[in-house]
Amino acid sequence: MRKLMLICLFAITALTASAQKFALLDMEYILKNIPAYERANEQLNQVSKKWQAEVEALNTEASTMYKNYQNEMVFLSAEQKKERQETIMKKEKEASDLKRKYFGPEGELFKKRESLMSPIQEEVYTAVKEISELRGYSLVLDRASDAGIIFGSPKIDISNEVLQKLGYN
Repeated sequence: MRKLMLICLFAITALTASAQKFALLDMEYILKNIPAYERANEQLNQVSKKWQAEVEALNTEASTMYKNYQNEMVFLSAEQKKERQETIMKKEKEASDLKRKYFGPEGELFKKRESLMSPIQEEVYTAVKEISELRGYSLVLDRASDAGIIFGSPKIDISNEVLQKLGYN
């Protein structure tokens, strides 16, 4: 009886395993072939450079203030020294706050990236899902990610099919 149950279990496992279909896609390849993604990336780069320049300008201003303070320190009273130090620290904090506002985990760059990239990623996900349901894939892996895929047959790569479904060649 036990052997029969074991044989049935192996048979069910074998049938289930053979029924599963897998596919690969290369998300980097797909995104590089979507012009809207490239435009969004360029827009993010421009905004990032602009914001970085603002932060660097404040840091440079704080650095200049500090150098001037060091040069003039011997001529300043204790009260003037304290006042200058506080002004420099305020400027440094302002730069730090601005950097956090723009580049922090919930900063403006994150929000901008989310607003520009989410619709594109959602569109790709929808296309992959439709193809998977149509073809009966149980699992689709991204070969561009760090999943540790050493080899994947080009026969199961659906990247070009996803691009076609999205209207790109």
